[in-house]
Amino acid sequence: GELASNGSEHSNIISPVYSLWATFIGLYMANYVVERSTGWALTHPLTISEYETLKKLLKPDFEDMVPWYSGTSTDLFKTVFDLMISVTLFVGRFDMRMMQAAMNKTPDESKSSDLLYDHLDGKDELWFDFIADTGDGGNSTYAIARLLAQPSLVVKSDDSRLIFPRGELLLIGGDLAYPNPCSFTYERRFFCPFEYALQPPAWYTPDHIALEKPELPLGVSELRQYSGPQCFMIPGNHDWFDGLNTFMRYVCHKSWLGGWFLPQKRSYFALKLPNGWWVFGLDQALHGDIDVYQFKFFAELCQQKVGEHDSVILITHEPNWLLDWYWGDKTGKNVTYLIREYLKGRCKLRMAGDLHHYMRHSCTESKEPVHVQHLLVNGCGGAFLHPTHVFENFKECYGNKYETKAVYPSYEDSSKIALGNILKFRRKNWQFDVIGGFVYFVLVFSMFPQCDSFRILHEDSWDGRVNSFFNATWNAIFEILEHSYVSLAGVLTLLTVSFFFVPTKLSRRRRALLGFLHAAAHITSAVLLMLLMELGIEICIRNHLLATSGYHTLYEWYRQAESEHFPDPTGLRARLEQWTFGLYPACIKYLMSAFDIPEVMAVTRSTICRKGIESLPRGGAIIYYVSVFLYFWVLSTPVVSMVFGSYLYVCINWFHIHFDEAFSSLRIANYKAFTRFHIKKSGDLEVFTLAVDKVPKEWMLDPDWDMEPKEPLQMSHTRRFPSKWRAASGWSDPTSVVRVVDQFVIPRTAVDPLLPDSAP
Repeated sequence: GELASNGSEHSNIISPVYSLWATFIGLYMANYVVERSTGWALTHPLTISEYETLKKLLKPDFEDMVPWYSGTSTDLFKTVFDLMISVTLFVGRFDMRMMQAAMNKTPDESKSSDLLYDHLDGKDELWFDFIADTGDGGNSTYAIARLLAQPSLVVKSDDSRLIFPRGELLLIGGDLAYPNPCSFTYERRFFCPFEYALQPPAWYTPDHIALEKPELPLGVSELRQYSGPQCFMIPGNHDWFDGLNTFMRYVCHKSWLGGWFLPQKRSYFALKLPNGWWVFGLDQALHGDIDVYQFKFFAELCQQKVGEHDSVILITHEPNWLLDWYWGDKTGKNVTYLIREYLKGRCKLRMAGDLHHYMRHSCTESKEPVHVQHLLVNGCGGAFLHPTHVFENFKECYGNKYETKAVYPSYEDSSKIALGNILKFRRKNWQFDVIGGFVYFVLVFSMFPQCDSFRILHEDSWDGRVNSFFNATWNAIFEILEHSYVSLAGVLTLLTVSFFFVPTKLSRRRRALLGFLHAAAHITSAVLLMLLMELGIEICIRNHLLATSGYHTLYEWYRQAESEHFPDPTGLRARLEQWTFGLYPACIKYLMSAFDIPEVMAVTRSTICRKGIESLPRGGAIIYYVSVFLYFWVLSTPVVSMVFGSYLYVCINWFHIHFDEAFSSLRIANYKAFTRFHIKKSGDLEVFTLAVDKVPKEWMLDPDWDMEPKEPLQMSHTRRFPSKWRAASGWSDPTSVVRVVDQFVIPRTAVDPLLPDSAP
């Protein structure tokens, strides 16, 4: 703000612009002082340490969903760096799985107790669960963990009530924590929610390293005797970003995930389950495939252990069948060869995560050999939601035809959710402003100032003014291309990034067209905003709301008012100036100038328009562009988000591309699900997928958990109420709103009584 003035004349009336600015600063400072004094005393009567301890008792300290579009997150920069290193070093050069194979003490891996677990084989029936893609937001991960931990779940299905006992076995399909594998993400995003849902034993210490697994609880002599829930997991691509180091430390050398026992020693495994059922957990690393050592283990297992009439559930992290169809690629060739040549129709179900939704496809009747009967994707364990409608036309895999049996969320809901990119992108990704505002400023940096912008308003009619405004826009764009340096470099960089940002699923011509339109929308928006800002400054100057007489007119007004209303007959101010070596008035003078950014822009802009940018000293030019950047950044950031969000919406719903980018931006914690299996005494496999449409955001201490008596060495899985937190609103608790979104049965392979089983 500036003294209202004409030319170089001063006035005793302060500018309305500065009044607004000063009022805002004053209110902010007053609010800060009140909050830190009375507010803290009223809301925090305890010491800080006592308050933090009490806070943990009253509500869980969950992590928020990962801000994938944050321009300030060190975690995301580390993720990019780790990914570059992993792709360069581990893909094709070094593989942790080779080290695992080299360290194996058993020459015949098919008989290795490090890889093959048969302790569950003797049961008459078995309940077990599958989830994938955990460790994003604490609310969503805990909601699923709470459901998994309950001794039983009662779910209404149509007119009946289904009772599901807790799974004795939990299978996790990779991507345990986001955005990168490290101690913080594994402990805070993955282990913490599961420990709240089902507490580890009293003797458990987080720093303990298991040297010889399985480290059985007291009173249990062998793994077969342990009756509590157990967990096995495979790593996903995010777990491989550090070369599997964190996964090995927290999974293969730990004995507990909350109250789930971890017997697992390697990153892949085989489980022999009751009634002829097997689970193969494969580690695809960053290759999207298994290595030769892993292939040898499972191939020999198929030949030596898996019976001719047994049934196999195959777990991989990536759903190659969907992704290969989507990208027009062929990956996982070793996995495909294992399924075709060694399992030979015994693979009844293939499961994966990676895509954070639920989809099931079943093979249609065919005369051709069926290699896999059912294909199931369930990555709803806690990560942000992925769309389903972009995979609507998938129909074929392994030479067999498949039909869609269930999707969650529905295709229609998935398409509607994408609209949030237009309406909510900035609210969900406010950190993106750091990048967006800077990019827009670079695009128009060379165009400041527009000295003749006021000519736009010289037209008599509004139509003429609008036409003049858009003509000025096109002229500015051509001026960028013909005369600028910094802005031209920004435009060329934006065009290049926009082209490579378009997925390779489209042809090069379409990528070029879509990238050009995307970049053009940003460039045009930046130029329009630049002209609006310049026009606004010019209007303020011409209406005497801003003056151009000098940088310190506000200080001059202050000194004039001070001398009029606070006379100094003793010369105290002069002595203060002498005692402080001139710092007393200088500090006030430059502080007022620093807060008076509109004055800086107006004065410097007028100087540039009269004498040219060369007339300014380097410091003056820097101050001018910093002042312009601050205001232009505030003006441009909502528009950047609107343009980018609209681009994502158009791409996901019209071209079915950017399914990852368009939904990671929304950070949707809802639509979470897990799959519960039941191997019946008859050998049939019942499959139920249970889902929660809306995840609670507020939790409270569960009074039932708090009041239940707890013995010192009691295992948490024996408690009636094992989970510490429940939803603040009882009606929205996951245990109350969980529902079945899919169910089917896989019959046991019929055995011809006249033919003996070929299994050894």
